[in-house]
This record gives sequence, C-alpha cells and structure tokens, in this order.
Amino acid sequence: MIIPLSWLERCPTYKEQLQEIKDKDLSTYGFLGYPVLQAADILVYKAEFVPVGEDQLPHLELTREIARRFNNFYGRILPEPEALLTKVARLPGIDGRKMSKSYDNAIYLSDGEEVVTEKVRNMFTDPQKIRIDDPGHPETSGCVVYAFYQALEPKKAKERKIECEERKIGCVACKKELAVILNRFLEPYRQRRKEISAHPEKIKEILIEGGEKARIVAQETMSEVCKAINLL
Repeated sequence: MIIPLSWLERCPTYKEQLQEIKDKDLSTYGFLGYPVLQAADILVYKAEFVPVGEDQLPHLELTREIARRFNNFYGRILPEPEALLTKVARLPGIDGRKMSKSYDNAIYLSDGEEVVTEKVRNMFTDPQKIRIDDPGHPETSGCVVYAFYQALEPKKAKERKIECEERKIGCVACKKELAVILNRFLEPYRQRRKEISAHPEKIKEILIEGGEKARIVAQETMSEVCKAINLL
C-alpha cells in the first residue's frame, strides 16, 4: 500500500475543511483524496520544483512522501519535488480565513473593478478598531487589508501601520485606497484576459499543443512505473 489512509486524514487542509464547511458531505474521496490527485499531476511529469502557496506545502510534502515510499518499494523513479515560494507566499481571503473558492472569499484575476472594490469594502479588519480614534493593531489582529498592503505596496503598508496605530486613519479610507491599488494591479491581467478570450481558436491550439507535449512525458513516466511494479 503506497498511501495509508492516515496520511490523508492528517492533512491540515482536510481537517480545516471538516471544521469550516458544514453544508457539504466531506466523507467522499473527492475531498479526502484531493492531495493524491495533486501528487499524481506532479509526479507523472517528474517535476523537481512546484510553484505553490504556503497553504499548499502540506500537500507538496505528501507528494514527497508518496514519491519516497514508491521509490523505497520499487527503485528510484520519481523525484521528490521542492517548493517554489514567492515573496508573498500566502494571502488571506477577504474574511480572514484561507483564500478559497470553497469559502467564497477569494479575489479572482477575472473580477471586474466594481466587484473588487466591493470585496475590499467587505474585508475583515481589526475588530477593536471601530472608530478612527480607536488605536489599530494591523499586525496582530489578522487585518486582511494590511496583509494586502504588505503584498502590493510594502512601503505604503509601513505608513498605513503607523497611521492606524496612531489613530490617523480609519478602515473605510484605508479600504478605499487599497481598492484603487488592487484594481490598478489587476488591470493588466484583465486586459490580457480580454485579448486572449477574443481568440478562442488560439486558446484551443495552445491547449492541444500543451496536451500533446504533456502526454509524451506522462506516458514515459507511466511506462517506467508499470515496468517497476511488473505490470508490463
């Protein structure tokens, strides 16, 4: 047995979903086995480095454990991939939890300006800062607005932190400026998306070409795997 059930049940993401998602049946392989599907996508192409967010590190570690266990049984075939993290390895969702489609708290690259502005307006902030003249605690309160400032405008984040702590700015004004900054950041992606969407035939060509290249690599890996476990 390559993947014990206990490996999947201890996954932090799965345990978090059990606590957070109450309106769906999570006792299915779709939820429990999701990290295994991710591992398959990584290992079948023998990826050595994988760009992930910080919250996906446990999934990548599971991938490494699966590769290590397989190699121990059948010989070294699968590499143990390393993580590639950006300077901003984690961004919270607008409610302060992990950003996730499942939680409906995400900001998408496809979101229009008005949608983004509304989402920023609803971002979680320091619950102790109710009025402008209340001192804020942006670093310790889990303020989502401050987290986005740090990601998009680090220098501005330092100014905002001081202003918040010294009661010189309120959350409404802080959010309004962040909405402008975030929309400015997203605009090139919106434009590029619009340009690409105008040529669906080109998108199809790219997908077909990429699929053919990926299929060759995957077939080679699966041939090695099948040979190692005596299925050929």
